[in-house]
Amino acid sequence: MDGEGNAAGSVIHHMIRVLTVLLALEVLARAAFEEAAPGIHVWKDTCNVHVIQSGDAALLINLGDGSVLDHLEKIGVRRVEWVILTDHHREVCQGAPKLDRTVTRVAASEIEKEILEAPLSFRKWHPRLGDKHSVHGASYVRPPADPVRVDHVLADGGVFEWRGLQLACAGTPGHSPGGMSLVLRRDGRASAFIGGVMHEGAKMTNWFDTEWDYGFGKGLDALIASVQKLAALDIGTAFASQGPVIHDAAAQFAAYEKKLADFRPDYLRGYPVNNLSKRGPHPATKPTKANYIVEVTPHLYMFGPEMAGKNFAILIADSGHALLLDCGLFPKLVLERIISDMKEHLGLKQIDACWISHSHGDHFTLFPALQDHGVKFWTMDTIADKCENPRFYDYPAMIGAYNAGFEKAKIDRVLKAGDVIEWEGYQLHINWMPGQTEFGNALWLMLDGKKVVFTGDNLFGDPSDPAQNGHECVNARNSAIIEEGYLVAAKYLQKLQPDIIMGAHGVLMTEPKAFIERYHDWALRAIGKYKDLLPDKDYEYGYDPYWVSAYPYRVDVAQPAEVSITVRNFRDTLQKHRVVLQLPPGVRAEPAVLQGSVPAKSRASFPVKLAADPAVIPTGVLMIPMDITLDGKRHGQVFDFIVQGREPGTDGGK
Repeated sequence: MDGEGNAAGSVIHHMIRVLTVLLALEVLARAAFEEAAPGIHVWKDTCNVHVIQSGDAALLINLGDGSVLDHLEKIGVRRVEWVILTDHHREVCQGAPKLDRTVTRVAASEIEKEILEAPLSFRKWHPRLGDKHSVHGASYVRPPADPVRVDHVLADGGVFEWRGLQLACAGTPGHSPGGMSLVLRRDGRASAFIGGVMHEGAKMTNWFDTEWDYGFGKGLDALIASVQKLAALDIGTAFASQGPVIHDAAAQFAAYEKKLADFRPDYLRGYPVNNLSKRGPHPATKPTKANYIVEVTPHLYMFGPEMAGKNFAILIADSGHALLLDCGLFPKLVLERIISDMKEHLGLKQIDACWISHSHGDHFTLFPALQDHGVKFWTMDTIADKCENPRFYDYPAMIGAYNAGFEKAKIDRVLKAGDVIEWEGYQLHINWMPGQTEFGNALWLMLDGKKVVFTGDNLFGDPSDPAQNGHECVNARNSAIIEEGYLVAAKYLQKLQPDIIMGAHGVLMTEPKAFIERYHDWALRAIGKYKDLLPDKDYEYGYDPYWVSAYPYRVDVAQPAEVSITVRNFRDTLQKHRVVLQLPPGVRAEPAVLQGSVPAKSRASFPVKLAADPAVIPTGVLMIPMDITLDGKRHGQVFDFIVQGREPGTDGGK
């Protein structure tokens, strides 16, 4: 009997332990939910998932990675009837494949519905300037890899009703093209689910999702209007898709609107961009007998006002040999005519080379025509691959985007920063000069008694106008963090002290000393404003759309291929990461999970081998999102790259 009693006691003790563990797990699961407000729970993974409960049913505002679905029973929820998506961004909806679509319906705005239901329409194998929701071919939307069916369209000004609950719909684009906020009024108080419109602290969720054009502020203006709309609704509490609950929402909306309005003048270009193609002759130039060509100095010529905005400057040595400084955006027939005119009137005999100032294709659209004249192409090593393999990058304005009749340009002479080239008695100095894009270089020389520097698209304007500071567009997709770009350019020019700055697009800047100082001061001011607007103390994580990136961005997996994943660390300390590749059917990766660390203020690249099963891989472009965890914080599928194994209409991608 004693033995049986001991056995029974042991079983009971074991059961108690099991029940204790189960209870602890239940408490832990419940603890994972926070009560954001009475009747509203929040689950935090790749975003804040807000749960509104009615009996054993729930409505979710955003979904995150879907892990919330595994824990809802712990708060008494047995079915999710609706998921409302405030926007299309992957981190708010990447768990959609886990939904039981026989039970759960999805709602979003009309614009977000288009992006969610046809996500691969916004990932182009051959990007073009006019692609929808892109910045000169680089897409600014970040949809899920697989379509998400939207069952109900939310309309601005409409009301979404569920089990006696009324959510007023307020269209709030800016963070996303069709962003939607939901306003809930109870007991005389208003609260709102605002998606990524604002982060606690009157800050942006990030910058790169609001960058919709080439520095004209379309996304920013939409965001400002949305903040104004929300501010007018007297909202007490705001629930954002990222960060803490915003308890003093009305005050923060007011502060946020002011920050954005103060930021706007420094974001927009530092010169009157609309006048760039309407200006008259520069007073320092002289007309010539060659059509469209004016003289800057006795050996330096550029386009006159009839061709303002086009890319063409030329240095003609006494020998008749010439060096072109960029050449693009005008017809081949014009090129033939001006070459003929310069031979007749300006002593031109042969154009030896064309120097390319930076990676944007509009600076060498005449590449084939110049090749026909025996012209060679020079540029710096950091630019060459962008010319030769533009589809390997997810940057704006690559040459293929221009429909110029060719997709890439072979560089004949690759230069390095610090190179000095002896050419026709001149010393040509080549230096790295970022600014508008990381991938730029400057060429300077002493010419006709003047120090002349060619600066590409880094600054434009009239130095004699004290209201101008000259900066070109701010565009993060140009790989253009300001400390590493415009500020570097300003310091370079301060040290160089040129007499003449020759910008691209026919912009001549004389007596530029004070202009350069204003340019430098603007760069410092802009950095400070981004730091104030973005939530991470290392603001670059909210600014840079490439802090995890893939090279090539477009990978042909018809044959085994390799892609390099680069992780950037902007911090002063070692950074640990975990990057999980979300692979489409038929695609294998080795490794599929990257875990490691990156030293402070540096970047590291990790090779991944890709292979595809031709019998399984779908036809056409496929997306591979990268699910990112950084120092223990889950960011979700923020960035991506694309692959293709079989082109449409082919059998195997050949």
